[in-house]
Amino acid sequence: MSVEHEKETTANWMKEAQKGYIRVAVLILLNNKSSHGYEIMKEIKNRTRGFYKPTPGGIYPILTNLEKNEYIIGNWHKQNNRKIKTYSITEKGKIILRNTIVKQSEIANNINALFQEFARDVLNIESAETPFPVMPSPFAAFLGGETKKPTNNKELEHQKIQLKQHIRILQKKLRIIEKAQEEKKSKNELF
Repeated sequence: MSVEHEKETTANWMKEAQKGYIRVAVLILLNNKSSHGYEIMKEIKNRTRGFYKPTPGGIYPILTNLEKNEYIIGNWHKQNNRKIKTYSITEKGKIILRNTIVKQSEIANNINALFQEFARDVLNIESAETPFPVMPSPFAAFLGGETKKPTNNKELEHQKIQLKQHIRILQKKLRIIEKAQEEKKSKNELF
């Protein structure tokens, strides 16, 4: 497999994943309040700190598909002498959203288990000694988890302690790797 083919495949996979995430993000946002397409695009960009920048060519087909499947409903009205379509989530959409969030949580837990297995088997890090970083939900920014800022000094101090602990563990692992490299280098020089 060529490097170009690998890059193209990765880009295609990410594009498909992004489409799915944006679809769910739209449902989450509409679960909070009715909005029109431009508001939805702006909110997704803001909530993801610019990581996702939906375009009209990307968001409107998603809205059309969600509406066709009756997960959302669009209503036309006038605003500042312009016709605008405002979308709202339906009961069917709320059910799909709930099921998707539950399924995503299961997926995140399974991937976290794989990360911990990798850490244990490849990096020789035991989860008891390491609070291994947990994969955040791609919807955390929309559900309020990831973007919530610490509200007090205690929360900030807790985050600081966790980060320092991760740094110490990574520095320890780095020293182990450097020592192993030095030992290999010494053995190679002997032969």
